[in-house]
Amino acid sequence: MPHSADLLRLADAVLLPGFEGTTPPDWLRRRLGEGLAGVVLFSRNIAGPAQVAALTAALRAENPAVLVGTDEETGEVTRLEVGPGSSRPGAYALGVVDDVALTEALAGHLGGELAAAGIGIDFAPPADVNSNPDNPVIGLRAFGADPDLVARHTRAFVRGLQSAGVAACAKHFPGHGDTSVDSHHGVPVVAAGSVDDALRPFRAAVAEGVKAVMTGHLLVPSYDPELPATLSPKVLTGLLREEIGFQGVIVTDGIEMTAVSGAYGVGGASARAIAAGADAICVGGERADEATATAIRDALAEAVARGLLPEERLADAARRVRELAAWVASSGSAADGAAFGPAGGAALGLAAARRAVRVTRRSSAPVLPLASPAYVVELAPEMNLAIDRNTPWGVGGPLAGLLPGTETVRLAAGEASGPRLERLLGEAGHRPLVVVVRDAHRHPWQGEALRHLVSARPDAVVVEMGLPQRFDVGAVHIATYGSAAVCGLAAAEILTGAH
Repeated sequence: MPHSADLLRLADAVLLPGFEGTTPPDWLRRRLGEGLAGVVLFSRNIAGPAQVAALTAALRAENPAVLVGTDEETGEVTRLEVGPGSSRPGAYALGVVDDVALTEALAGHLGGELAAAGIGIDFAPPADVNSNPDNPVIGLRAFGADPDLVARHTRAFVRGLQSAGVAACAKHFPGHGDTSVDSHHGVPVVAAGSVDDALRPFRAAVAEGVKAVMTGHLLVPSYDPELPATLSPKVLTGLLREEIGFQGVIVTDGIEMTAVSGAYGVGGASARAIAAGADAICVGGERADEATATAIRDALAEAVARGLLPEERLADAARRVRELAAWVASSGSAADGAAFGPAGGAALGLAAARRAVRVTRRSSAPVLPLASPAYVVELAPEMNLAIDRNTPWGVGGPLAGLLPGTETVRLAAGEASGPRLERLLGEAGHRPLVVVVRDAHRHPWQGEALRHLVSARPDAVVVEMGLPQRFDVGAVHIATYGSAAVCGLAAAEILTGAH
């Protein structure tokens, strides 16, 4: 049955869809004029600072209160810098340095760039405690495995972002760290014994005044054995609102992710999320079209009409989103964007990446600095969907910039056969050999290839750009605690003695 214009407008007031292209499509302009809350920008929408500023200005022309968000975590999960790669290391590297003033300053510079681009909410920082090294989706996105360390850096990141007039959004509540399933594809289960530690950074973020919290599509049996957190009143209302006392905006992780949409569809999951206590629905990482945004709006209206979603709850969610947009508008206009500039942010990012590098020398021979152009073998795993596949990473590129003549070969799973590796060793000849891995402990094929190469070349240098579990591989082992472009540069400087 048709729904009233007022009800449809109320449903639109809690939606943050994605879209295709670097300019707003007609359907999005129309819906913004009709009261759509805002949008989520992905790397497909971003070509450069001036273009993003023009895009967000066009969005505001349709709805001055539009809430524009993006996932700019720094490090591996970047939207602003997918083309060149992030000029800032990710959270884990910052945790390794463990300088809260540095984390706050870096987030402040980031917030200044986001505000200048017209982006009002950053879906960061991850407040997850990465207590499971086999986690396929968090890993280096977390500040670390110690709850207290994660809590203090979460607070620092929140302070930095919000000082620039950009709302921070701690995620993925109640904590995605102690899981071994990617919620893009299934439902992760959080063990009862890890919940208290997982909640500590979120409690800290709330105490710091974080403006938003993003839900994780996680099953937490100790609170709700049946529904994932995003759809659970016990978790969102009982735990986050009532027990922890959070009064800001609760945003869902991508509602199209299988962990919640698999059982209910995007519309059904959206209605259940709002009924459970969420205030804003994010969608569009994988389904960025008008039909999806319309289906969710209509499903919310239908849930109200059928008594499955109280209209008062929907109105309360819309109010919270509206108040957040008003805070962004007032804070952003007062923020001194000139105090943060891209140049200062890049210098700070490189300084942080340098401080995070850990070098283990296992050979008495003078392996470093490299005296001649190197042969670099990069072993590239399949990445999770949170990381844009076009994001550059590695050591070969920056090393060639510092040491011209360096040659790089990159191998994916299935390409690192014994015969192929023997051919590469032959091509390397007597040149210095650098082997670059990324989470080698989670990918058996990387471990096998690494053993093959190091066995043949005991003088090889190993660079781990993921989460290191061993430091005793290679004549020299370099751990960057991140695969961002700036981490590759920091490693190249170590290799060449440039820093």
